[in-house]
Amino acid sequence: MHYNWQLPNWPNFTFDDSVLDSLCIAFALETGELKGLVDSLSTDIQQETILQFMISEAIKTSEIEGEFFSRQDVMSSIKKNLGHRDVFENIRDKNAQGVGKLMVTVRQSYSEKLTESTIKQWHAILMEYSKHVNPGDYRKGEAPMQIVSGRFGKEIIHYEAPPSYRIPEEMSVFIEWYNEFKLTATDIKKALIKTAISHLYFESIHPFEDGNGRIGRAIADKCLSESLNRPVLMSLSSTIEQNKKQYYQSLKEAQQTLIITDWILYFSNLILESQQNAKQTVLFTLSKTKFMDTFKNQMNERQTKAILKMFENGISGFKGGMTALKYISITKTSRATATRDLQDLTENGILIPKGEGRNRSYDLIL
Repeated sequence: MHYNWQLPNWPNFTFDDSVLDSLCIAFALETGELKGLVDSLSTDIQQETILQFMISEAIKTSEIEGEFFSRQDVMSSIKKNLGHRDVFENIRDKNAQGVGKLMVTVRQSYSEKLTESTIKQWHAILMEYSKHVNPGDYRKGEAPMQIVSGRFGKEIIHYEAPPSYRIPEEMSVFIEWYNEFKLTATDIKKALIKTAISHLYFESIHPFEDGNGRIGRAIADKCLSESLNRPVLMSLSSTIEQNKKQYYQSLKEAQQTLIITDWILYFSNLILESQQNAKQTVLFTLSKTKFMDTFKNQMNERQTKAILKMFENGISGFKGGMTALKYISITKTSRATATRDLQDLTENGILIPKGEGRNRSYDLIL
């Protein structure tokens, strides 16, 4: 089997951009509507919404690679790097601190020129606490970099990247290609094409020992933001994670050819779906704001803290619902007080109970 980097015309990708004609119209409508919704939010709620998208992206880009971080650790890291003063919790998992800092760095520097130093800096941030790789350094050694699956002795090789000695040259050419691919903020088709190729191109080089997927998705996020001349408000990784198998299959197929029409269509659809999901998240934020304004005078400080905790997970909801034990843990109160508070929230039409006895839990009435 030959991979794209082994083909004579590498890295000259070819494609039929007409497949994006109708998709570009849909994306323009979605991104315009989303911008209007966000602009209608107060400054405080805008900042909270942006924070929630960064948290989701940090968590999901890690989950794609099989790393699972607590939402609290990621949120604390992002808030810390944004300069918030209301961060008191210790970040237990240092790797969560790295991915949180990466999200802030990428968003704040989206308009800056992409360089090899930029990408190495991102990797150094992401892998600062890793014990297995050298943060910010390209891979070295003669062993092949292979993407494999299957048990020992029956491994399946999905892809083999260029050998280590070629990485400096390959990355130099990649950066040159990226910066020479000029477009205007109104050229949505070219923005989608450049973003799709950027991700595929980088993943094909696979320059680091670890972290390539997370850096590659950060590049896609930066590329789309830079192309549209504003930070995009969405979580691409959340959409990918919903069908991770298809993502890897599409990537595998694209890495065997230089004709990448199917890849560009697939990745552009991911971006469109991510934008649609983002709109639903913003609508959820508006619902939350209306909900809190309606009930704020009917809740004490403990109840408000618990309800806000339930809203933290966004559209996906508070897993398992609120229980007396969770309420006690969140508010640091007694069982009797927790039971009384939850009953009061139910009577006021804020929570709805389900189950009985020890299995009783509560969901928000939205």
